Parts: sequence; structure tokens; C-alpha cells
Amino acid sequence: MFSRVARPTATLLRSLSTSSQHNAKVAVLGASGGIGQPLSLLLKNSPLVSELSLYDIAHTPGVAADLSHIETRATVTGYMGADQLGAALKGCDVVVIPAGVPRKPGMTRDDLFNTNATIVATLADACARHCPQAMICVISNPVNSTIPITSEVMKKHGVYNPNSVFGVTTLDIVRANAFVAELKGLDPARVNVPVVGGHAGKTIIPLISQCTPKVEFPTDQLSALTGRIQEAGTEVVKAKAGAGSATLSMAYAGARFTFSLLDAMNGKEGVVECAFVRSEETECKYFSTPLLLSKNGIEKNLGLGKLSAFEEKLVAEAMDELKGSIKKGEDFVANMK
Repeated sequence: MFSRVARPTATLLRSLSTSSQHNAKVAVLGASGGIGQPLSLLLKNSPLVSELSLYDIAHTPGVAADLSHIETRATVTGYMGADQLGAALKGCDVVVIPAGVPRKPGMTRDDLFNTNATIVATLADACARHCPQAMICVISNPVNSTIPITSEVMKKHGVYNPNSVFGVTTLDIVRANAFVAELKGLDPARVNVPVVGGHAGKTIIPLISQCTPKVEFPTDQLSALTGRIQEAGTEVVKAKAGAGSATLSMAYAGARFTFSLLDAMNGKEGVVECAFVRSEETECKYFSTPLLLSKNGIEKNLGLGKLSAFEEKLVAEAMDELKGSIKKGEDFVANMK
């Protein structure tokens, strides 16, 4: 059985190796970028995907030609430029959006807002017009604002379904699993840490108290571990020294979430992933918590569960920043011409 949070690698490995046949058309918007290319490679490798539609403003025909030579069954088509966006989205079951600019040293995710907000709003508008029933998975930062943007754009078209719009926070879970496993000498494939809240800095709230297997840390180590999970993206940005942000680990996490969603859409029961979604679980309109997925997207929000006093404090401290980021996204769409 699945624990409260999906196993970190089981879904990914199964989707790469299983012989079961499923038919899903998946679009990657931003497929030529640092996340888009490795993400497209992972999707091409999966028998869960029958059609892979790759869109970007440049280089997509080359990426598509390259991937099309791989001996897996997914057909790959590249689309380039705004005039081909509609064709890229037609008939899609799932749309994954890693488009946008990455962080550079010294930048916060919120510094990306002006550029990426416009990109995400444009792509969400196209999804609303050309594949309104599709599951929309947004990777583009700042996720705390781009999910409200996506939702408000879909509302303008009268096609918003809160159960099918996801902010992909999976990399926070992947990192938490890896870091806890490293500290405790565990197999990371068997570690599950739910991560709730948002997807930036102190809004990233790892629930170490709910980790399976159960782990315990002294207060100072718990605080340091939490801080590392919250700032892990910055760790990569600094290490890449101006050459970009987390791309390979983000592609892995994006693929993991997409495969979980496709598994659930194919009728698999008990699939749970955390994601940043419309929520009634806290005073924030959007919040990431473990979600039970189904063919309809979100079947049930599993909520926060029992929190430790340390985690309750983290949730309380995240609220103002999260509300501000959500409002910033909503205001952006309200003020769009």
C-alpha cells in the first residue's frame, strides 16, 4: 500500500520499466529549456505516454527530432512559436509547464515574477482555449504566484477546474527525502517526507514528524535540516555560479509528479503526491498538502495531518508571505489588458 505520501522513486522507475500500455498525450511547454529537455527525455522513456508534444519559442524541431530517435513508443512532435501553440495543445491530457527564465545568483524566485508571470498567463490562456479539460502542471517559478495566475486565467475563460491545476512542488519532497536519508543512512527510495505550504523559502514546510520511516533529530539539527530543504534551490543556483538553477533534479521531480498523475488517471488507486493547489485546508486560498489523485485529478485533499509544535510555528510564519504571493498573482491577471 501507499503511505500518505507517494514513494519517491517507485512511480518513476515503474513508469520507465513497466510493459503496460496506456495512451496519453502530454505537452511540455518550454521543452527546449534546461528543465524542458531532460523532462521531455524522461517522458519519452515512459510507456505511460503515447504522444509527446513539445513546444517552445526556439529549437523545438531539433529537440523533437533528437528524442524521436529513441526506441520507445511515444511519438514526438515539435512546435515552435506562438502560431503553433494551439496545435501543440490540441487533444492533450496533461500539460506540463517548465517555461520561463531561471534564477541567477542573488535572485529569489519572486524576482522572476515579471518575466514568468507573462509567460505563464499566455500559456494558461492557450490551454483554456485549446485543451480546457487537460491536467495543468506548472513548474515555472514563482509557483506561489503562477498557480493563482493560471487559475485566474482559466476562470476568465469559464473553464477553471480546481481539481486539475497543480503547482509542482515535488522537488521539495525529493530533496527532503534525499537529505533525511543522507543524515540517517537510509535508502532514499524508502523515505517519504511530506512537504506542505508553498514553493519558496520559508513557505516550504517539511513535515519531518510525519516522515516514514519515523526519524528523530535534535532541535538544532532539525532546524538546520529544515533550513537546507527550504534553501536547497539556492544551494544549486550558487553551485552553478550563474549557469542556471536546478534543472536535472527538477526534471526528475516533474516527471515523478506527471507519472503519478498519469497512473491515477489510468485508474491506479492510492496515488498520493503533494502539490500547490486551491485549498480550504488553511487560511490561504492555495496551499500544498498531500493529495489523493484519481482520473479526475484531485480526488481528496488529505490535509496537514498532525503537526509538531515546531511545524505549527513554521506554518504560521509562512502565511503572510504566501498570502502576498497569491495576491500578487491574482492582481497580475486582474490588471491584464
